[in-house]
Amino acid sequence: MARAFWVATYRSISNPEKFAEYAKLAPVAIQAGGGKFIARGTAAQAYENAIKERVVLIEFPSVDAAVKAHDSPGYQAALKALDGAADRDIRIVEGLD
Repeated sequence: MARAFWVATYRSISNPEKFAEYAKLAPVAIQAGGGKFIARGTAAQAYENAIKERVVLIEFPSVDAAVKAHDSPGYQAALKALDGAADRDIRIVEGLD
């Protein structure tokens, strides 16, 4: 089974307080689902249509594990706390062997 990566790229964070609450809850749920944070922070450089904003890269044992972590009650509670305070894009992609 191939590992998978959850990639989140942010365009903006409009409410730092809500984002801070999300940031307390999300890592707990993601790690409980088998996720391992590989990188997170402001992009060192941005090219083409990218914005130099926050990026998060999380490794999972499989696509199924990443999807289950996203859909878990813990992560859904984190999303509720975020409540639209960030404009972002999340993708789950299967890793190469």
